[in-house]
Amino acid sequence: MLALLALPCLAQQAGALPLTPFRSEVQAQRHCPGDTVVWLDFRKERYYLKGQKRYAKGFSGNFVCRGEARDSGYRRSLLGLR
Repeated sequence: MLALLALPCLAQQAGALPLTPFRSEVQAQRHCPGDTVVWLDFRKERYYLKGQKRYAKGFSGNFVCRGEARDSGYRRSLLGLR
């Protein structure tokens, strides 16, 4: 019985959109024209909005669509300083 309850949860996770990283902001915007482009720092597991101090900074990040970042479990940096 317990195994039957876990199956729907696994099915929902399998349907998540894949995260598509881009080296340029323009490429990311073409991929998701209706979404906001953010800078995702893979090492810190945070994303930054344009205008924040760490947007497009560092070697461990890429531009991605905000919706894909959220769906993949990444969180927004509130201050841009983390």
